[in-house]
Amino acid sequence: MSDSHITDSNLNESQQWLTHYDDVHMHVFGKPLRVMDHGQGARIWDIDGNEYLDFLAGIAVNALGYAHPAWVKACSEQAAKVAHVSNYFATKPQIELAQKLIDLADAPQGSHVYFGNSGAEANEAALKLAKLYGHTLPGAKTAVDGKPTRILALTHGFHGRTMGALSATWKPAIRKPFEPLLPDIEFIEANNLEAMHDAFAETGVGIYGKGPVAAVIMELIQGEAGVMPLDADYVRGVRKLCDNHKALLIIDEVQTGMGRTGSWFAFQREDLGGVRPDIVSFAKGVAGGFPMGGIIAFGEELSALFSAGKHGSTFAGNPLGAACALATIDTIEHDGLISNAEQRGEQLRRQVMNCGNSLFTSVRGRGLLNAITLKHPCAHAAMEWALDHGLIINAVAPNALRLAPPLIISEQDVDEAVNILKHIPTDLSND
Repeated sequence: MSDSHITDSNLNESQQWLTHYDDVHMHVFGKPLRVMDHGQGARIWDIDGNEYLDFLAGIAVNALGYAHPAWVKACSEQAAKVAHVSNYFATKPQIELAQKLIDLADAPQGSHVYFGNSGAEANEAALKLAKLYGHTLPGAKTAVDGKPTRILALTHGFHGRTMGALSATWKPAIRKPFEPLLPDIEFIEANNLEAMHDAFAETGVGIYGKGPVAAVIMELIQGEAGVMPLDADYVRGVRKLCDNHKALLIIDEVQTGMGRTGSWFAFQREDLGGVRPDIVSFAKGVAGGFPMGGIIAFGEELSALFSAGKHGSTFAGNPLGAACALATIDTIEHDGLISNAEQRGEQLRRQVMNCGNSLFTSVRGRGLLNAITLKHPCAHAAMEWALDHGLIINAVAPNALRLAPPLIISEQDVDEAVNILKHIPTDLSND
């Protein structure tokens, strides 16, 4: 930062940089809470030297925490070889990672991966593939007749902020400024199987029907809505409806994937349905902090719909990101971090509910993706109080605090976090 922007000697370094941030950044994220400098393990320090225990992990991104030796080694070694080659060429890390993801998802022979750079891009790809699939359905719109195929999304679902992904994202406050969005995407009440059944029944025939359903897209735990798990019976019921009507089931695992909920993917947990998707989108934790996302299309027939030129991205599957992802996955596997996510999640939920803070009414979630519900809507004030006392959490809803620490989190870290949480004042002002 140039000296011309440091004008008030009474401001600390963070405040000076935040003033400069305000001058040069668009305000889409609001005012940053701190200016961070470096991290190690589950802890991060701001540029004024204040230490924080991170129970947000970059919003479920930093699966291995900060500066994990295996991740740093893989990143630096690959950067020294080649970081980017364009998608006219392939690299070994890219191919190895695609195979690894197919194996982890237990996807059938003939399944394929598409890489992007974020969760929104992953869901854009999933929606585009669903559109192509819809063209193959009986009664689908052609150049001269038929009806447009429909995509069903859930109330409270979040799939990204790009125009396609936003069209399947429910929250009206972030949708309405950009309408009209993509047509033929409908919102169905989450956890209401009868409503989903009725939506499929509206397919109809002839002039009276609305058109065939190409796909249902849903998160098994609705993260941005406040970490709200879908009922297992509901998930199984939706899968059956998709099977009966030849519709795709797209499961958005952007936030729940890569071991966060106590299995590689949330759809693999028996208590969340034990269903098999047709498309899985992933991002966030897959590369441990390097920007990466993508989809796994289950089976040869569906995968083949993405033929040459149908989709693409300049940076997709670059070898640097792939190397970071391989190191992240290898560490999760060999350090037992999926089991750790399950154990530490159970510890966290139990201790929060037993800590004696009357502000807390419940804890919901799976593994290391959880939310504390509050007696009154003071989540932002509670988040800021925790931050001032050295703990990073997230006000995911007015009455809910999201906790998504790195998968490396220890028993002692959970003890320390709960010790801070239990002292959050009960009389904080409402949001």
